[in-house]
Amino acid sequence: MQFSVGVEYAFHSLFYMIGLPEGKTVGIRRIAELHGITETYLSKIFTKLRKAAIVKSIPGVKGGYELARKAEDISFWDVIEAVEGPSYLFQCAEIRKKNIFVDDPSVYTDKCPCLIKVVIQEAEDKFRDSLRARSLRWLFDRVRGDFSEGKKRAIADWIESV
Repeated sequence: MQFSVGVEYAFHSLFYMIGLPEGKTVGIRRIAELHGITETYLSKIFTKLRKAAIVKSIPGVKGGYELARKAEDISFWDVIEAVEGPSYLFQCAEIRKKNIFVDDPSVYTDKCPCLIKVVIQEAEDKFRDSLRARSLRWLFDRVRGDFSEGKKRAIADWIESV
């Protein structure tokens, strides 16, 4: 199992947006510069975040992006699901129906789910629940607490300049 690097860019981008004052936005160009990536690539990520109502786009000269919800209301899973999609990681292809020892593949229905699928999806549900228990606010508070005063000042200056 592996998430795309887009998930990491989404988290790091959202992290810096948490510190924005109410009503202040940041443009894709500024965030892309912060990470050293292309605007095009970051725009694709932000399109997904916007569709998931994690960020909202504000048009106009002073426009850009801002969080669409409070940081404490955006879970890790919300971000991952926005970037990667909602489907389960394990996609059961029901190969058991093609096994040479199966006399009647029609017996395998929703009433008789593949036990492998059941176990893996139960584990994935626990994984998702764990990620739902952590919010962007938790991340911000936890990480920012370890920053030096100089780093906090540099971030505040960056926010002021957007």
